[in-house]
Amino acid sequence: MRRTASTSPGARKRGVSRAVAGALTAAGALLVSALQTGPAAATGAAAPDRTGTDTSAAAGFWTAERMREATPMDLMSAGTEAAVPRSGTGADTTTPAVPRGTERTVRPSLPGGAPAAPTPKSFPQKGAAWTGGGAVTKTAGRVFFTYQGRTASCSGNAVTSANKSTVLTAGHCVKLQGAWHGDWVFVPGYHDGQAPYGKWAASKTLATPQWTASEDINYDVGAAVVAPVGGQRLTDVVGGQGLAFNTGYNKPMYAFGYPAAAPYDGSKLVYCSGNTIKDPLFSTDHGLSCNMTGGSSGGPWFTSFNEATGTGLQSSVNSFGYTFLPNTMFGPYFGDDAENLYDEAQSS
Repeated sequence: MRRTASTSPGARKRGVSRAVAGALTAAGALLVSALQTGPAAATGAAAPDRTGTDTSAAAGFWTAERMREATPMDLMSAGTEAAVPRSGTGADTTTPAVPRGTERTVRPSLPGGAPAAPTPKSFPQKGAAWTGGGAVTKTAGRVFFTYQGRTASCSGNAVTSANKSTVLTAGHCVKLQGAWHGDWVFVPGYHDGQAPYGKWAASKTLATPQWTASEDINYDVGAAVVAPVGGQRLTDVVGGQGLAFNTGYNKPMYAFGYPAAAPYDGSKLVYCSGNTIKDPLFSTDHGLSCNMTGGSSGGPWFTSFNEATGTGLQSSVNSFGYTFLPNTMFGPYFGDDAENLYDEAQSS
């Protein structure tokens, strides 16, 4: 996760003071992009619900050319000034604990049985194209949307869900500066302008209450419910990864995404892997050594990842990074609020 600190000295992070906010930068689509932009609305507007509308229009908008040219979300606002964060008081540098309840896991929904996990061969890794194949090459994908009249990109992942239509991503990949993004589509298995498994337009996008209300970086988790394509639902076509909530810190994890800023170009799936840490500074997030850049925001982090099958339990998403910790990515802890968001999305 390469930082763009030199181009974004005014970056701000929700829930930290002015003194420390300048240390933040977008991490691969991790957006601190959200953190690099102007002030968000004090209260969140309702998420757009496009149920019953022509979602095919959004899918049709995203031609191969537009997808290739979409700007990584965090780079769109680099260098702009943001308001003092709104989490407690503006000068408060303490971070409250993310509410944690009972541990819960949801198994992947994929065809066929999964063989025993082999000895990891791709661990640790600070950033490389994923060549291992498996389910992740179909469940992970790029996210495209319009933001302030421009085309932008993030990453996302299809998960097991009751509606078979749920995608998880970062909060700033569905809403930023108080406004929900438009023309939102998920392209699983994206490769160089191609959509091998279709373009899945959102009928509804949503985020954790904390991100919706004040864009609190500790809760930078978003979701989308996508409309059927050709009469089929998303996970019937690409499968769905499992999930894990309230499972603690300091875990072996794999992170995936579609970084589109140099040295990457957004054309292929990239991954990082390693043992995570708990952010010792200004958030409650997981941290991972990773050089992914802008465009990777919203890509999935997995625990219990099986390299042979490309399956795992999604436990976070790419979110942000600090300028003074280059090549380190952070992702929100999946606690009660992330779990509630998932349940709301899968029941929509």
